[in-house]
Amino acid sequence: MEQNQKIRLTQFTKGGGCGCKIAPAVLEQILKHADTENDPKLLVGYGTRDDAAVYDVGDGNAIISTTDFFMPIVDDAFDFGRVAATNAISDIYAMGGKPIMAVAILGWPVELIAPEVAREVLNGAREICKKAGIPLAGGHSISSAEPIFGLAVTGTIKHQHIKRNDTATAGDILYLTKPLGTGVMSTALKRGLLTPDDYIKLIDVMCSLNSIGEKLGPLQAVTAMTDVTGFALIGHLLEMTGKNHSAEISLAAIPRIEGLDVYTNQFIYPDNTTRNYSTYASSVKGMDGNDFMLLCDPQTSGGLLIAVNPKMENDFLALMNTHKCPAFKIGKVTEGKEVGIYFS
Repeated sequence: MEQNQKIRLTQFTKGGGCGCKIAPAVLEQILKHADTENDPKLLVGYGTRDDAAVYDVGDGNAIISTTDFFMPIVDDAFDFGRVAATNAISDIYAMGGKPIMAVAILGWPVELIAPEVAREVLNGAREICKKAGIPLAGGHSISSAEPIFGLAVTGTIKHQHIKRNDTATAGDILYLTKPLGTGVMSTALKRGLLTPDDYIKLIDVMCSLNSIGEKLGPLQAVTAMTDVTGFALIGHLLEMTGKNHSAEISLAAIPRIEGLDVYTNQFIYPDNTTRNYSTYASSVKGMDGNDFMLLCDPQTSGGLLIAVNPKMENDFLALMNTHKCPAFKIGKVTEGKEVGIYFS
């Protein structure tokens, strides 16, 4: 264990967490001419860049399938496993589903980092899977130039409970369940600037399961749902408003991890922040000055972004209160699409 504690996993990687994602503009080029699936049992595919695929298995039941993996976002192996597992399982919750099983995806530079460190990554993932009530049932490993870890997760859901990322309607109220800032703080960590207290705050956010999503699946008040990850708040908001709607967002209402300003004031942010900005800035008004460091920050294991029918808002808030889950009201969906997001 003494040897493991000397290992700084982030020093073996170019990027980390959901900041490893391919830039949105590049991903668009990759998928531009991809054929869409015509299988009538595929209820949700990749057409709207939703969080997971959903497949009809009969009698009103469906299977949810997702995979998510990345390079280390933290130095500690156990914490890396916990963060990666929480992030992967979130895709099931973001669809309104119940996770039932996970398998691991591991790439490891065995010549550079001891196998015992990889074992700690798996132990961290097992802890999170246990909290989610699912087995880590197996997986696949390869020798790789950089450490990579994640999960492929399977879940279940009733057809009528599926929550998509693009079905919000005008007038819906928008909520977030976690504060923003994981990209900035993890970059501060990689640079050796994150304080021990702020590390605890960062880990607490990234290792908090979005299990409330399973409870929100059957709730009619919720019209759309997704989790906020590598494409930042603005990217996932634009997915939610779709081609025909916009969003009005209060900057002051957006939650952020306590102490985040200490790092943004030093202009600490990951590379994918500017990539997100380049992709989405033309669809945004009111993102002034240094706001981009928050609004374009690629989140790892971020919270749920939820659209709620205002006529049933009390039902939503009652459920969130019952399960002691935070719900930050940040704005609303509006008609029209001259601009995608208005910040004020």
